[in-house]
Amino acid sequence: MIEDAYHNCMRCMNCKVRILTTEGQYEGTIVRVDNCYVYLKPDSKNRVHTSAFYPYGAEILTLSLFTLLAIALI
Repeated sequence: MIEDAYHNCMRCMNCKVRILTTEGQYEGTIVRVDNCYVYLKPDSKNRVHTSAFYPYGAEILTLSLFTLLAIALI
């Protein structure tokens, strides 16, 4: 299951997506994926609390691949 989530996120790298997790729904651009997390740069219209920071200071939301339910290109 995590491998499927990883590959789906990799296919959507640098694309605008909507991600549904067990904790909620998020929109933004996938900027990085590793074996545990997907790193999402939220749309400017979506104000969310971030859980990590990208090296260049842009706010990045870190989502666990384990909680991923669905991902869609938007």
